[in-house]
Parts: sequence; structure tokens; C-alpha cells
Amino acid sequence: MNEWQKVYQDQLEYRAEIVKAILQEHDMNPVLVNKKDSAYQFGHFEIHVEPDHVMRALKIINEEIKF
Repeated sequence: MNEWQKVYQDQLEYRAEIVKAILQEHDMNPVLVNKKDSAYQFGHFEIHVEPDHVMRALKIINEEIKF
């Protein structure tokens, strides 16, 4: 997973889950990475995709997902 790249980050887990689900619908295999500290509640959630899917994922996120 070292080569996978971050395409999205948010402090709210449900938004990251929505982005992950939409990318899965487009036949990608996104991974949700939890970088939130459980004790102090700071940090964020990230969505990572394979390098081949980065441009396509960014386009989908920018054009199809509005929060």
C-alpha cells in the first residue's frame, strides 16, 4: 500500500465513507485510512487508491460529490 495515493481527506468519517462507496461503484478498490486520534479526537480520515486510478478518482470526487 506504500504506492497508493491519497485522493481525499475529511475530518468526518461518514463523508469519507460516502466517497469510498462512490469510488467502489466505479470499480476502484479504495481504502479508508483512519488517522484520527481516538483519545483527543483530532486528525482526519483519508481515502487512498491505486496509482492507476488517481486521476479518475479525483475527477469523480470533484465532479460528482458535493457536501
